[in-house]
Amino acid sequence: MARGILGGPVDGPKRIEARYDDVVATRGMTVTHLGSRFRGTLVRITSKEVELSGETGLVRVFPRSPGGFAVDGTAVNLVLPPKAPTEPAATASGSRAVTGAKARVARAGRIVVEGVHDAELVERVWGDDLRIEGVVVERLDGLDHLPDYIAAFRPGPGRRLGVLADHLVSGSKEARIAASIRHPHVLVTGTPYVDVWAAVRPKVVGIDAWPTIPKGQDWKSGVCATLGVSDPRVFWRDLLARVTSYADLEIEVVGAVEQLIDFVTQPEGSGS
Repeated sequence: MARGILGGPVDGPKRIEARYDDVVATRGMTVTHLGSRFRGTLVRITSKEVELSGETGLVRVFPRSPGGFAVDGTAVNLVLPPKAPTEPAATASGSRAVTGAKARVARAGRIVVEGVHDAELVERVWGDDLRIEGVVVERLDGLDHLPDYIAAFRPGPGRRLGVLADHLVSGSKEARIAASIRHPHVLVTGTPYVDVWAAVRPKVVGIDAWPTIPKGQDWKSGVCATLGVSDPRVFWRDLLARVTSYADLEIEVVGAVEQLIDFVTQPEGSGS
């Protein structure tokens, strides 16, 4: 008797699974998500997700799957980069990491920064070092508040205060405030940049230079408008996520922060 169309397996013969060439995912490579046709540079890859940043700065996260992405027009299987040979670990600041080290009880000395983005950037790069040294970072929400902060903090021996300022250039308001602070236990350093965003090297976001914003216009808003980004908060989160070490920052901010850490952790009587 003829078996008919239902005589065999209902699902039909087992399909041969498609095979794709493995391509090692590297940060900055151009990748297209085939399902949405979204094209961007690779920001991050995990065992489950692939994060891409588009030309406008829009960041999207897609599930990682074999053949789900294309490189140079060919569907591939993105694979995680091989682990580097084991070497002494380093913190994001370049210091040697101390395995199992516990945070030190907070010193009396402090480092203060102008705003929340400054604080987040310092934590991103120097957070491990500061915890080991027991240095707390606080924000002023504007350098205008510095004289009142110093009066309340009462710096002295064993209680040093380091201050990180933006736009510390000749003739600026910040430079005038810094020059007015004359205290042996207070050190003010800073960067020439009008905003801490510009302390991040522009290549980190794939541009040759930060846009020039006319004087009197809000710098962050002007940058976002020039780069075609609608929400400064989203842009900052993406920018901060791309900073992986001190090498992603301009040398001025690296030197300024390192100087402040040395100042507030230096034992009294060992020199200035």
